[in-house]
Parts: sequence; structure tokens; C-alpha cells
Amino acid sequence: MGIRLVARQRFAVPIAEVFALCTDAQRFPAVFPGYGPIPAIRRIVLDGPLAVGSRRQIHNSDGSILDETIHVLQPPLRHAYRLSGFRAPFAWLVRQGEADWQLQPDGDGCSVEWSYLFEPVSALARPFAGLLLRGFMQPAMQRCLGCMQQALAATR
Repeated sequence: MGIRLVARQRFAVPIAEVFALCTDAQRFPAVFPGYGPIPAIRRIVLDGPLAVGSRRQIHNSDGSILDETIHVLQPPLRHAYRLSGFRAPFAWLVRQGEADWQLQPDGDGCSVEWSYLFEPVSALARPFAGLLLRGFMQPAMQRCLGCMQQALAATR
């Protein structure tokens, strides 16, 4: 059984602008500052144009490099990917994560639900992984959405 995390935010800007930011390898690192032991993203390297099957390398502030593989890309409504390549000590708890960004038009803006389903390495690791993820990754996700809100408001 996986560990599910959800962060939500309403944006007062067009859905296309929000989708563009959450999929932009150049701009997204600035809006993911991390939280506690969850490192900030410093750089994203794409293996080619963003498409289903494409891969991204996520270079983090702690020196780790994670791999993302896009498995859903439906602009401007949905963007989903598999996150892997964790290093110890996180790798002792979690095998991979499945992220899903779902955007819905909402009046003059949009609503975003960003979820993750993390797969623990074992039943024994699940409670520890749950504590770590709920205590730090979920707030990192919510903080990221808040930073996106600020960045998009600053461009208006």
C-alpha cells in the first residue's frame, strides 16, 4: 500500500500559465525551495522535448540527482511522472513516487491538485516513510504551490 500526499492551490491566473510554469525546466526550480530534509531543486535537465516517455534529471541542493519519466502529458490539464533514483537514507524507505498534477479551470483562474503516491520499500519501512513524507514532502509541495502563486502574480 502506497503513501498518498496531496497539495492544493487556487490560482487567479489562466490555466495555461500555471501549466506552463509547472512543466518549465528553466523556471520550476526557483519555485521548489524544499522543506526540512527535502532539498530544493537547483536544475532540471531534459533529455529532449517534453512528451510522454521523456525523461528529466532533477539536480537538488543536496547534490542528489533524481530521475523523472513523464507518463501523462495533457496540456493544460494534466502532467504526471514517475520519480526514482533516491539515495540513502531516503532510498532505505521509498522505492519510487508517482506524481500527478491535475489542473481545472476555476472562474478566471484555475485550481491545482498535485498528488504523490510513494511506494515504500517494505511494510516495515512504511510507517517511517509516512512520517517523513507527511512531515516534510507534503509541506514542500504546498510551499512550492505558494511560490508558484507568488511567481505568477509577480509577472502580472
